[in-house]
Amino acid sequence: MLEIIVFVCGAVVMILEMVGSRILAPFLGTSIVVWTSLIGIILGSLSLGYYWGGKIADENPSYRVLSIILLLSAFFIAAVALSKSLILGFVQQHAGSIHLGSAIATFVLFAPPSILLGAVSPYAVRLKMDDLQRCGATVGSLYAISTVGSIFGTFLAGFFLIGFFGSTNILIILSIVLVLTSLVASMKDRLAKLSGIGILITLFLAANAYDLYLASADVHDIDTHYSRILIYNSVDPTTARPVRVMMTGPRGRQSAMFLDNDIELACDYTKFYKLAHHFKPSMSKVLMLGGGGYSFPKYAMSHYPDVRMDVVEIDPEVSALAGKFFALEENPRLRILHADARTFLNTTNGKYDVILGDVFNSYYSIPFHLSTIETVERYHGLLADDGVALINMLCSIEGDAGRFLRAEYATFKMVFPQVFLFPVAAPNDGSRWQNIMLVALKSREKPAFDSEDPDLDGLLRHIWTGPIARDLPHLVDDFAPVERYISTLSR
Repeated sequence: MLEIIVFVCGAVVMILEMVGSRILAPFLGTSIVVWTSLIGIILGSLSLGYYWGGKIADENPSYRVLSIILLLSAFFIAAVALSKSLILGFVQQHAGSIHLGSAIATFVLFAPPSILLGAVSPYAVRLKMDDLQRCGATVGSLYAISTVGSIFGTFLAGFFLIGFFGSTNILIILSIVLVLTSLVASMKDRLAKLSGIGILITLFLAANAYDLYLASADVHDIDTHYSRILIYNSVDPTTARPVRVMMTGPRGRQSAMFLDNDIELACDYTKFYKLAHHFKPSMSKVLMLGGGGYSFPKYAMSHYPDVRMDVVEIDPEVSALAGKFFALEENPRLRILHADARTFLNTTNGKYDVILGDVFNSYYSIPFHLSTIETVERYHGLLADDGVALINMLCSIEGDAGRFLRAEYATFKMVFPQVFLFPVAAPNDGSRWQNIMLVALKSREKPAFDSEDPDLDGLLRHIWTGPIARDLPHLVDDFAPVERYISTLSR
């Protein structure tokens, strides 16, 4: 019986940790900072639980107390399911930095159940300890079983649960499993425990009913194997037109589509990809890294009849959602490849006139392995002699909030002879946190920065003409501190 209990608790700990990353993602992102807080605080909580569990086991070893520990852990996991949005919304607004915010949120949500789950193994060891001559074997076997449970939970969460159940449902399922496990530990207080199971099942059914209600209102909360995605209808703040929005990170929208015109570009930064046609009017083959709602690929297929485009999107479910909710249709000139962008760059041998970058691992940063000089050299090698790369970034130009941009600018300048910046929202405000389109030209021929096309001419007027400090080294695979350069929540 004790072997079953420690196995289950080992599995629950790892499932809780992996689901925790999905719970934090919409509010805090998925950067290494968030993962560091999640792993570090859960490990610290488990350590505290080991100490506390061993201490109380020596004072009063009983199966009923073990049962109560399991029951309390179920209660605190259910509390996470009910309170996560409220707590994370408060932390996002008031923490001030991603480091502090992720640490506070992880501690408040996940420390209590982790401490309780950590107490289970030493408590079980004490209950099992009936032969001092075999105490080493007893301790070793129970901790080995707990670790096997953790391995099982890791694969169960990564390969199955997260892909098929929402985060709230998984937390409720874990709570039900722990209440059942408490019954295995002790049948005392079984009426209360069975009542708890009934309440949790009711919560599970209510959560699913709420998901169906949201879906009927065209609001969708979807967990894929790579991210948590929110899709909902809203109103564009500038035009007051109805839009459909995709969010994969905290604050802001990663993709959007006008409901009255699904080809028109709804996000201002995507309009700056049209500069590719200005700098390379004869473009015929385009590579885009990052699909999302496929806004610009749809626009390109509609407006550039001679263009063939490859889109590399790591998550096949994102592409499926783009087809379901964002009017993405099959087109013989549009090829979609599901792969990591850097892996694709490293292995492809094709040549492109234009490379477009729109890949983020959170609200704050481009994945570090797509920011380094090794990646930029691949851009350069894959482009035609007069090709152009356009990379979307979210940062400032000046001050601490501009550190990543200045490091990335220095990286591109190491490889490309001409590099320009186009701030999207405020072209003359280098301190503003905003989308900035970096344009890198492979040719040394000086381009024109005006156009007879009024649309393109308006975009070209956003060129940054101020100084760009050369105060940071270029980024390399061996050292690219992207999260340190982009480290503030409130911009």
